[in-house]
Amino acid sequence: MAERTLTQRELNRALLARQLLLERARLPIPRALERLGGIQDQYAPNAYIRLWSCLDGFERDHLTRALERRSAIQATLMRGTIHVVSRRDYWHLAVAIRGPQREWLLRTWRLTESELERENDKLRRLLADGPRRAEELTAVTRTWDPQLSLVRLPPSGTWERRRANLIDLAERWVGPEDVDEDVARERLVRRYLGAFGPASRDDIAQWAGTKPRDLGAALERLRLRRFRDEAGGELLDLPRAPRPPADTPVPVRFLPTWDAVLLVHVRRAGVLPEEYRQRIFPTTMPQSIGTFLVDGAVAGTWRYDAGRVRWESFAKLDRSSAREVGAEAERLAAFHA
Repeated sequence: MAERTLTQRELNRALLARQLLLERARLPIPRALERLGGIQDQYAPNAYIRLWSCLDGFERDHLTRALERRSAIQATLMRGTIHVVSRRDYWHLAVAIRGPQREWLLRTWRLTESELERENDKLRRLLADGPRRAEELTAVTRTWDPQLSLVRLPPSGTWERRRANLIDLAERWVGPEDVDEDVARERLVRRYLGAFGPASRDDIAQWAGTKPRDLGAALERLRLRRFRDEAGGELLDLPRAPRPPADTPVPVRFLPTWDAVLLVHVRRAGVLPEEYRQRIFPTTMPQSIGTFLVDGAVAGTWRYDAGRVRWESFAKLDRSSAREVGAEAERLAAFHA
């Protein structure tokens, strides 16, 4: 039975606490990535900017070194998008999602299992002697099977070299696959709830790029707390996850494009007011727009230009908030430089 109803403002503070946006933390990068549920990284600077907003003392070369040392892994994972995750989490997340993603691939591309295996064989032969450029792979095959488990290698996909187009087999770069599918799906559920909860079953599945039924057994095995949202919907959560009071202060924070706290799977928390959604994710642009938060909600957009972070608010800010936005913008400009 549900324990109590959580207001949208309580859900907002819970999300921001878990996403390390209430205060900058002192954590190793792999641990931070696990706390965040990974970072969606369609544009290489995104992971750097997000970690700068979350971690005390973060510098750009910290993430580059983590990618080079393989403690952070960049790969196509949830929802078929590029993510940066910890090495410890990589195989769990890859194994948890690849069955449903493979089904989607077969259905969308109208392939048979044997046809897909022939495509896989082409890629294995091409990668037999080491990593290859993405364009070399696409020259010989129509699509990449999630079952093959490919990762993106530095120096590609870093701040210095932003196109993430150097590809290798995960078993060679990360190490051999060593997780059971049931265990992997439990880890995926825990990572989502730990990073984005409390949440519904549909929220978890939408983030993962699966269907709720794919995660049903994992949810039943885990010991979870149950709440309700203001509309009466069921929310699930980890027993000891943070749920700060609704009046917890939130500092100004700058977010990169396509940040996970703005996507529809966390719409319940109200970080992105719905009247601004089309302005942040315009259908005419493949990229979204950088945003900043005031009191836990998107209040405007930003861009880096000619050595400065230029920001624009959607509505007039009070003097104190405007000063705080300006000061944080100066710090972000220094990080870029």
